[in-house]
Amino acid sequence: MSDIDDARRALLAIPAYGGWEGAAITRLGGLTNRVFRVAGAGVLCLRLPGKGTEEYINRANEAQAAREAARAGVSPEVLFADPASGVLVTAFLDGVETMSPAMFRARSGAPRRAGEAFRRLHRSGARFDFRFELFAMIDDYLRLLSTRTVDLPEGYHDVLGEAETVRAALAAHPLPLVACHCDPLCENLLDTGERMWIVDWEYSGMNDPMWDLGDLSVEGGFDAGQDEELLAGYFGTEPRHDERGRMVIYKAMCDLLWTLWGLIQHANGNPADDFWAYASNRFARCRALMATPGFAGHVAAVAAGPY
Repeated sequence: MSDIDDARRALLAIPAYGGWEGAAITRLGGLTNRVFRVAGAGVLCLRLPGKGTEEYINRANEAQAAREAARAGVSPEVLFADPASGVLVTAFLDGVETMSPAMFRARSGAPRRAGEAFRRLHRSGARFDFRFELFAMIDDYLRLLSTRTVDLPEGYHDVLGEAETVRAALAAHPLPLVACHCDPLCENLLDTGERMWIVDWEYSGMNDPMWDLGDLSVEGGFDAGQDEELLAGYFGTEPRHDERGRMVIYKAMCDLLWTLWGLIQHANGNPADDFWAYASNRFARCRALMATPGFAGHVAAVAAGPY
C-alpha cells in the first residue's frame, strides 16, 4: 500500500472527513513522520506518525502543545488529534516556504523573523504539559538504546561527563521556564516573507528559552552574522553575556541529545536518512564546539549570571 493510500485510509477514518473520498492528497515530506496536503471540501494538512515514534513521543502532550501554540499565534489551528494513533490534522498554511539551511541564507531577514516568532511563543504565556529536561531525556534515550543492538559514538560518555560543568552553570541562575518548541529543525519553520510560522510540536515542553535559539542556530548552520540577526529579532536589543552564553551552550547540548535520537532512528531502521552518519556528525560537532577556547568563557558567563 502506498503512502497516499495510507493517508486516505487514515483521513476517511476520521468522522469529520469521512466524506472526503475524492480528496486530492499530495505527500509533502517528513523526516520521521509522513506529512500530506489534502484538498477536498477545504485544504488541510495530515500527519501520520512514523514507525517506532510511539516509544519516545507522547502524542497527548504534543496535541496539547500544538493547540497552545496555535492560540499563541505561531502555529496553525489543530483540527483533529488522536493521541492513541498519533494522527494529526491541522489547517494548511498557504503562501509559505518550508525553510532549510539554504533558505535561511537566501531569504532576507529570515533569522530575524525566526527570532521574532520564538519571542512571540516564549512571551505568550502558553503552558505546555510536558517539561523538557535535557539530562533526563539523555538518560531516557540511553535506557532505550540499551535495549537495541547499536553502539554509541566513541567517547560519548566522556563528553557527557564533561557536560556536568555545563549542567552546573545552567542550574546556577536558571531562567524562568517558558513554552518552547525544543526541536527547531529549519523544516519546522514556514516563512511568508513577513512572518515565520512554527510547526511540529512532538518534543515541545516548558524549557529554558535559549534552547530554541541555540538549537535553530545549529540546525540551520548559522554563521556569526545569522546568529546576531536571530538574537536581534528575539531580544530587540543587545543580549547580555549570560544570555548569549546560554545560546552557545545549548548549541553543544542539543547535539549531545540529538546524537542519541539519531541512533534510535538508526536502530529502528528509519529509511529517511543515514542516521548513523547523522548521529556521528552531530557528536563530532558537539565535541568540537566544547573544545573551542571560547566555550569555557560562555560557561563561565552563564555560571556568573546576569550582569
